[in-house]
Amino acid sequence: MSNSAAETQLNSFVPGGRRRHRRTGQSGTGLRRTVVLALAVPVASAALAGPSAFAAGNGTTAQAGSGASGSTGLADPDDQQMATNLDARVLDQRLGSEVSGVVLDADSDSTLWDHDGSTALMPASNVKLATSTAALTVLGPEHRFTTKVVYGDGTLTLVGGGDRTLSSADLAELAKTAVAGLQRAGLTSVKVAVDDSLFPEPTLADGWNEGYYPDSVAPVRALVVDGRGVQDTSIDAGQTFAKLLAEDGISVDGDVTRGTARRTDVPVARHRSAPLADIVKKMLKTSDNNIAETLLRMTALGAGRPATFEDGTEVVRHVLSHRYGVSLENFEIHDGSGLSRTDRIPAATLAQILELLTQPRYAHTLGAVLDGLPVAGEAGSTLGPEWGRFDDPNSQCAVGKVQAKTGTLTGAIALSGLTRTDDGEWRVFSFVENGSTAAPNDIKDAMDGLAATVNGCWA
Repeated sequence: MSNSAAETQLNSFVPGGRRRHRRTGQSGTGLRRTVVLALAVPVASAALAGPSAFAAGNGTTAQAGSGASGSTGLADPDDQQMATNLDARVLDQRLGSEVSGVVLDADSDSTLWDHDGSTALMPASNVKLATSTAALTVLGPEHRFTTKVVYGDGTLTLVGGGDRTLSSADLAELAKTAVAGLQRAGLTSVKVAVDDSLFPEPTLADGWNEGYYPDSVAPVRALVVDGRGVQDTSIDAGQTFAKLLAEDGISVDGDVTRGTARRTDVPVARHRSAPLADIVKKMLKTSDNNIAETLLRMTALGAGRPATFEDGTEVVRHVLSHRYGVSLENFEIHDGSGLSRTDRIPAATLAQILELLTQPRYAHTLGAVLDGLPVAGEAGSTLGPEWGRFDDPNSQCAVGKVQAKTGTLTGAIALSGLTRTDDGEWRVFSFVENGSTAAPNDIKDAMDGLAATVNGCWA
């Protein structure tokens, strides 16, 4: 919402109030970008696993493509070589003709290379960078989500608190505590209900269809166990809870139902999640759509807004613009995971979000984003060898030296991240392509080559 009332409400949770937008990254190189940043937290930023491997050389055969790149006028020879190499590699036929990219020098606040960087393309899971930034800012990295059990009128109610990481082991502890309380009260039989009223009924985001459920993402509810992808995660969690109660000697009367806990219900047990920082790391490492969508709703609630796609994305926009000065020109998101095919974000904006991670003043708040970015060649992450990433001659030398968020949808592949030079200077990059007809693995190899080039690799 853009009316004054909504602005006032949002400003109430953003330290320092409204902030000016940064200017959008411009075509060309060596440009100063306007930076308007808010309150400082003096914590040092984390480093990558190793230095870059800047090397001069010539590249593979380039194909003609559209769009102009900036790669001249750089004072540093290594930066000039990198830009020249990117000029060639961005024309790789595997990337198609609709590709954008930008490379920033975070230390000097200059744009080293820009290829249609202000063009808004479908970013896929790179949207999670915006979602996690807003969640950590509004809720705080130490925030924990609470799942409760309450009792009233013969019913134990499992109350969802937006913890997408709740496990069967956590439910077992809740059940054990609840059973102990029931036995002390002389009760041997209860009904079981679930209360997931923290979120409204699940809806489809703009750009989603029912075919997404439940494989790509489950209907977004406030209660789930073991991250199971089922149509009704709340009832599923309640059934697991009921089974655990029965195993501990309590008879469960009837089927699990959906209800709403009352103020007069007696608190019986509660479980608190890991800190939000840990949940964000998990979400980014594996690109978990379900965690992203749950965090979007919890962020909206944390800002005093309803837990909907629309309010969640409005809070994301406000945090990026007013808290951090990120440009929202041509920025459009409709969900928290990037599954929406109507999401659009310029590479320049993704790079601005990532550049925040290089600022020591934001290390405490946003450090989990940097720590959660997959590392090239890291097993168990979306840049791991099991996904065939950074495993060809054009990118292997960057293994362990590049951190980046992947993004993959039919017709859209993105890779945005950071690396360091031999001198320890941050290089921030974002590459997004839409519409290539090449095989997805071939496109990803080409993307890895672009990121490796920023690190200094050139086969």
